[in-house]
Amino acid sequence: MNEINLEGKVAVVNGASRGIGEAIARGLAACGAEVVLSSRQQDSVQEVADSIIADGGQAVARACHAGHLDEIENLIEGVRKDFGRLDILINNAATNPFFGPAAELPPAAFDKTVEVNLKGPYYMMSRAVPLMAQSGGGSVVNVASVAALVSLAGQAVYAMTKAGLISLTKSFAKEYGKMGIRVNAILPGIVETRFAAALVENPGIQKQLSGLPVPRAGQPKDMVGGVLYLVSPGAAYTTGTTLIMDGGLTLG
Repeated sequence: MNEINLEGKVAVVNGASRGIGEAIARGLAACGAEVVLSSRQQDSVQEVADSIIADGGQAVARACHAGHLDEIENLIEGVRKDFGRLDILINNAATNPFFGPAAELPPAAFDKTVEVNLKGPYYMMSRAVPLMAQSGGGSVVNVASVAALVSLAGQAVYAMTKAGLISLTKSFAKEYGKMGIRVNAILPGIVETRFAAALVENPGIQKQLSGLPVPRAGQPKDMVGGVLYLVSPGAAYTTGTTLIMDGGLTLG
């Protein structure tokens, strides 16, 4: 991890109070980046930022609802004022308020899922791109999901938003590459987080996991290496791609 040098780089990680987002934020800080961690609740994300600082990293915490445009604009404007640049954006925040048959999804759950998982990354990227361009370029990594590629029962709208996020990744990569901005996505499989606890604990899923080429659930730390590669100079010729990190789940 420390072979990648991100000193002098400013990174924003949303959904950074726990799970994959927290692990990514810690990885970026360990490589020397100044990390702005955001989440809906200031207290929870401040705790992570304080821990990173205690470990010798550079971090600040900012409350931001990933689905609210006004809060996203305030976040990016704050980064501009405080740091004068933005080099890395990690869109990790996500929600999945309903797990069940597609035809029974409540409209409110549909709207919330789209708001956070699709509108949020779109607005975050659209507001970040100008600042990245002023900074001489940058790298965006969107945290999608293998649910975008394979059918997982009970997750129709969640899967739809993650498929849409892959499409957004490719569109932004194509449109803003000439500004020096690269946009890629990682596709985690089943990762053991509080967000995915009900899924991981399902006996059927446990059986499926035991049959994978890497026979276990992923851990948040398993996602960090791929992100660090994608934001590093080593990936300078990589954009618009999706990196599947699923222990072999999509192999069938």
